[in-house]
Amino acid sequence: MNATTDDHVHLSLSEAHDSDARWAFGTGFEDPLHGVDTAVPTGVDTTELAGVCVALGDDALVSAQRLAQWVTCAPELEEEVAFANIGIDLLGQARLLYSRAGQVDGNGWGEDSYAYFRDAADFRNVTAAELPNGDFAFSVVRLLILSSWRLSLFQRLATSAPDPVLAAIAAKGVNELTYHRQFAADWTVRLGDGTSESHRRTRGALEDLASDLPELFAWSPGFGISAADIEREVTDVLSQVLRSATLPVPEVEAPPARCGRDGAHTVHLGPLLAELQSVAREHPEGVW
Repeated sequence: MNATTDDHVHLSLSEAHDSDARWAFGTGFEDPLHGVDTAVPTGVDTTELAGVCVALGDDALVSAQRLAQWVTCAPELEEEVAFANIGIDLLGQARLLYSRAGQVDGNGWGEDSYAYFRDAADFRNVTAAELPNGDFAFSVVRLLILSSWRLSLFQRLATSAPDPVLAAIAAKGVNELTYHRQFAADWTVRLGDGTSESHRRTRGALEDLASDLPELFAWSPGFGISAADIEREVTDVLSQVLRSATLPVPEVEAPPARCGRDGAHTVHLGPLLAELQSVAREHPEGVW
């Protein structure tokens, strides 16, 4: 199933469309899960499944939009291309997750509806994803934290998710997230163990992001996946990287009472979505 899903994601972009129009925003080609058995297994709670897909899709979409803002702004062309490619990977994950959510929720929504026609309060991404990019060190440390956490989660979903489509999406994402984590880890070490200025900035980024760790570690998609196990694994990874970077390992405090998973976001998400959604909202159902 993994190969079927993976192949179709790419093939769907080159297949002929029935009409002469081409999509303007995100859909218009075939459903990216076309060809995969999308029947929900007996006993799976569709509301719960759709909620998990939307939450993980929102994390990916918002993160991708932040990474896209580095294009033409990164310190070097190579890093600019890397950020763009990582953003494209995450955008692809969001497309698949939104498509699955629409299928199982029965609301008739496609990926465009989830991405472009919801307000900030309806998004369920973790708040770390929506924070402004800051400097290069901040974006690198954020990517390290989010990719380490998402990789640990996707590895478990690939084997434990009761829905075979979600499991296939997670399995496809594991290789992508492994690269994301490695890229961020390499740069964290280079910056942390570099000049006094790069060390100062990287340490500052880590201190700023430490307060967002409890929100990540408090959430689990269910399906028998332990949030505590993910926290231990991610903490071990971060500890290894940060020791090599001569940086302190942050302490994890108690989780906040409300967070992005509840729709409680920072003031930064609204402007980010306004930028992301502006064309789609100006020209609903637009084609060219």
